[in-house]
Amino acid sequence: MSTLHTWEKVDAYLTERLIQQDSILDRVLANNKQADLPAIDVAPNQGKLLNLYARMIGAERILEIGTLGGYSTIWMARALPEHGKLITLELDPHHASVAGHNIALAGLSQKVEIRVGEALEQLEKLEEEGTAAFDLIFIDADKPNNPHYLQWALRFSRPGTVILADNIVRKGEVTNRHSTDPRVQGVRKFIDLLAEEPRITATAVQTVGVKGYDGFAMGIVKS
Repeated sequence: MSTLHTWEKVDAYLTERLIQQDSILDRVLANNKQADLPAIDVAPNQGKLLNLYARMIGAERILEIGTLGGYSTIWMARALPEHGKLITLELDPHHASVAGHNIALAGLSQKVEIRVGEALEQLEKLEEEGTAAFDLIFIDADKPNNPHYLQWALRFSRPGTVILADNIVRKGEVTNRHSTDPRVQGVRKFIDLLAEEPRITATAVQTVGVKGYDGFAMGIVKS
């Protein structure tokens, strides 16, 4: 049995045993596929992990950078209280349209706001609007801009805010300082910032599963 097949088999087993079958989320993934969105949504067990993080910290305000079709958005928004708010940023209008349909399907339109356009521009607008700090920030967009997203995340944080970033191992390429891949270099700079930034304490974990070999970073803002 190949290593990849083993990872997929274990993920399938864990998902079957620990994550309740959800017709809404199944339809969301089907909608994304039908709309020709790239199949890069988080896995179901990863989606529930995001949900559990939000519930563990009692998140009332969540910022997501990178919406795609709204699959991870829905997982996190479901953890919010009735008055909770999630703002998600998406570059591609088609992706945002699909996500809007999926979020409505999940009955979460009142809790979720999709902002369309360049994330860095949207973050500037949020600051101009005097947007309050978030309790949880999930970074899962274009990796070359990860260092900028982290800097913005810190500006929208308070002591205790949790910052998560997906896809930070890049199949092990993150260790290659000579890589010509801007995504790898973006992640490396992001990790350097995490290491050097005194306002946050962080760690990173390698993951394997149906999404292959990758990992995520997690930090808690101290000040």
